[in-house]
Amino acid sequence: MILASFETSCDDTGVAILEEERVLANNLASQVNVHEKFGGVVPELAARKHLEALPVLLDKSLDEAGCSLDDIDCFAATVGPGLVGSLLIGLSFAKGLAIASKKRFIGVNHLLGHLHAVFLAFSDIKYPFVLLLASGGHTEILIVESWEKYLRVGKTRDDAAGESFDKVARMLKLGYPGGPKLESLASSGNPGIPFPRPLSGKDSFDFSFSGLKTAVLYHLRQNPEEKKEDIAASFQAAIVESLLEKTFLAADRFNISTVVIAGGVASNTLLRSEASLYASKRNVKTYFPPKEFCTDNAAMIGKAALEMLKRGIYSDLCENAVPFLGLNESC
Repeated sequence: MILASFETSCDDTGVAILEEERVLANNLASQVNVHEKFGGVVPELAARKHLEALPVLLDKSLDEAGCSLDDIDCFAATVGPGLVGSLLIGLSFAKGLAIASKKRFIGVNHLLGHLHAVFLAFSDIKYPFVLLLASGGHTEILIVESWEKYLRVGKTRDDAAGESFDKVARMLKLGYPGGPKLESLASSGNPGIPFPRPLSGKDSFDFSFSGLKTAVLYHLRQNPEEKKEDIAASFQAAIVESLLEKTFLAADRFNISTVVIAGGVASNTLLRSEASLYASKRNVKTYFPPKEFCTDNAAMIGKAALEMLKRGIYSDLCENAVPFLGLNESC
């Protein structure tokens, strides 16, 4: 079984070719240069750039995989959540290929892709596990009992973690994309500013980052001479501590000895190193996807699609983009 997958949920165009458990090709076209001057993603431009990049990336991926379109058994694409225009480009491209070749099509939940990204590197992870899914648009904790059974026990009440990184980066005038630039700046700073850890000590697995973001804003106004490096490092430390405290609290509460951390924020170096410390103190195994599978990519979409194929799950060609799609809880 050889599958081609497409990821166009936001501003990165991804194309991957997978054969069973092997990633034969995984290519990504960034739009950073397009959106940088606007300080964020412009949806209409993002959709146009996806349309330009998809044929080029598909040809490149097929060459790397050593196969042709005739060898592809199924086409998969992200159906949501994401920018509706961007989603429609990827969906239409995959459906068109499926129709022209008389092959199957699978629409994949982007969040399910992030959930399965870790299995691209670690096929032996045992259920159940606690999943922290942290990205630009989502921050939630789930108890994953099996491929199709998961329960959300915590979520953000306002901003997502990645969104907060981007907003504080904007306050610090770091440019776009903010998250990676803030992390880079923080690496040379002192995390000594006592920014709040919202909802800490609460008997809840929920997150709240809007108050932390506001605290950074007020601190900047009251301390205009403060080093940006120290502000960035202190903010990052507060985010990381909040994420890990709640995640490992869930592992303790539900007596689960495996934690998986996925999504774009999972590529953060401090989060990875601190998670190892939390895990070692609790005798808990912690897994992260390789960094190239943390941020949006087509390989994770392909992996989720392959799991659906194993269970005989296909999609109707009438399936539409769902910009606010969530994960359906089933346990």
